[in-house]
Amino acid sequence: MLNPLPSALMLDDRNRPYFLWDLDMTADLFKERLDDPDPQVSGYFHGKLMRQARPDDVFEFTSRKRIRELWPRILPHLGKTRDFWSWILVEWERCDR
Repeated sequence: MLNPLPSALMLDDRNRPYFLWDLDMTADLFKERLDDPDPQVSGYFHGKLMRQARPDDVFEFTSRKRIRELWPRILPHLGKTRDFWSWILVEWERCDR
């Protein structure tokens, strides 16, 4: 069961998500980058989301389906969270069978 932060805690007074501490970008602009038609751009921002946000908060911005689609583009951007996300993708696949 997912337990995302309420938006009052996820976004600051300028509509910036807490996990974009190193980037001055609103949630709306971030969502646009996640949906960018260029898979390199979208993959980079998905990796940033998955690397810096709480796992439960990731799904307030994207879906399992989108992560699967972009996985090869996301993987290089996961840093220390790579093992966790690799494991959870295998578990999802196993549960979806």
